[in-house]
Amino acid sequence: MILEVCIDSVASALAAQEGGAGRVELCADLDVGGTTPDAGVMKSVRESISIALHVMIRPRPGDFCYSDLEYDAMKRETELARRLGADGVVFGILTPKGRVDLERSGRLLELARPLSVTFHRAFDETLDLLQGMDDLKALGVDRLLTSGGKGDILGNSRLLGDIVRRSDRAVKVMAGGGVQFENVRELVKRSRVHEVHTLSAVLLDEPSGADVSNRSRVNGRIVDREKVRRMVDLLQGLSSNSPR
Repeated sequence: MILEVCIDSVASALAAQEGGAGRVELCADLDVGGTTPDAGVMKSVRESISIALHVMIRPRPGDFCYSDLEYDAMKRETELARRLGADGVVFGILTPKGRVDLERSGRLLELARPLSVTFHRAFDETLDLLQGMDDLKALGVDRLLTSGGKGDILGNSRLLGDIVRRSDRAVKVMAGGGVQFENVRELVKRSRVHEVHTLSAVLLDEPSGADVSNRSRVNGRIVDREKVRRMVDLLQGLSSNSPR
């Protein structure tokens, strides 16, 4: 089972690779759910790691219904990620009625190829998640990142399992959004997801006595390679015990 680690720096990319992660998702602005990183960071991360690099394509925080100008920016950012050596891109576009935007997503997917394409957690905002999976199968995306809808990911595990079954393996389902050491074993067991995505579970611990107000200056969001290794080992154990 593949572990994808969400990162925003070269240091975290290296830590994820050294810990045994199979892939990283590079973002900027992680405090608002991630936006497109700048070209310099993309290039530096690509030159620093050999594992798969997927790049977030999101022009701004907030909802996932984009203006024509924002959509044009997404197309340019997708082309840039491809030129700079990314292995995949990650995006999500919805209609105002709460469905996957098939037209725009399809055009962006074509522009991204031959890169791998992941539809991100915009999916969790759709009004009908199972219909959303049918839409993603029709689009031909490679992967879906989801927490099974809104709310706690473990509490959503039954619906997450329904999404996995609905995918019929045409789309890999990756669980993300609240994955922790304490819940990942039960989450995978209940849902049978194909991959796991995390950030908070594998961050460096705050130094003892650190001032919370200075947290961003203490260590930011730097990944701890030993925690990555622990998560990789845990997932490998789950894979070896899986009946699939």
